[in-house]
Amino acid sequence: MPTALLRMIGQQADALDRMAGLELARPAAVLAAAGRVVLTGTGTSQHAAELGAMMLAAAGLDTRWYPAATWARWDSGPRPGDALVVISHTGETAYAARARAAALAAGVPLVSITGTGRGWPEAIETVPPDESHTYTISYTSALAVLARLAGELGAAGFAAADVARAADAVRQVCAGPDELPVPGRALAIAGCGPWGITAREGALKIREAARMLAEGFDTDRLLHGGAVPYTAADGLVLLEPAADPDGLTAALGAAAVAERVPVTVLAAAGGLPPLLAQIPMTVRLQLAAERYARLRGQDPDAAITGAWDTPELWQMGAPGS
Repeated sequence: MPTALLRMIGQQADALDRMAGLELARPAAVLAAAGRVVLTGTGTSQHAAELGAMMLAAAGLDTRWYPAATWARWDSGPRPGDALVVISHTGETAYAARARAAALAAGVPLVSITGTGRGWPEAIETVPPDESHTYTISYTSALAVLARLAGELGAAGFAAADVARAADAVRQVCAGPDELPVPGRALAIAGCGPWGITAREGALKIREAARMLAEGFDTDRLLHGGAVPYTAADGLVLLEPAADPDGLTAALGAAAVAERVPVTVLAAAGGLPPLLAQIPMTVRLQLAAERYARLRGQDPDAAITGAWDTPELWQMGAPGS
């Protein structure tokens, strides 16, 4: 019986086509009027904020991203002229909700990205609730919205037709083989720039779905100590080494081979700009997570269980807590 995770993965291309057709002139105008745009989210939504900041920067905006807890509790707060982008699929993520509440109370211009029916009036709504604890379709849909906002603001390569091409690339990924070997112990995923963000998102999916040790790295961080524990019992996945202007990603792969660490290289989908190419690459890693879960006898749809699922933990940091 297919997992909910696999069903969600298979629905992403159609969801991306819907995101390509959204009317986003109004939220784009909010961001265009800002002196600085701050993007924030938690977990997977933080990764969307990171890539979204790069997309909006391509449109000439001054952008920053923060983990929602850091922005809500540890930063000095918004400056005059700021606008805030809050990303939360559920609308219930504690620190994202706190960041939003503080922005509303202070009159900070706000754009939110949520799933459908979450009750945030200012939100750009994407897709119904993810049916698996291992979130997939909500993430790629949020990336598509952020890309379309960048396109509305004048960035090249983020038009509706470009997002539709990313949807076609996702269909090709879902129709193709999943070539990632299963490591005996742990898996490292690494890439440069935006590929490093996708490495961290992919590792998170594998941890959640398959309950196995996976870590995502920016290439430079892997070099500076991250690679030390890896042995022949592990695996290293390199994301699009050809995108590295310094050749460091490929060179680290060669070093891993010399240390007998198995290395797999994943190349980007052809013809997409680097930031949009993160979407089909993410889907490749999602598919690996689902396959690993089946091979390991794990339920990827109930990732958060036991004491980790205590409601009080998930409410800490929420507005009013």
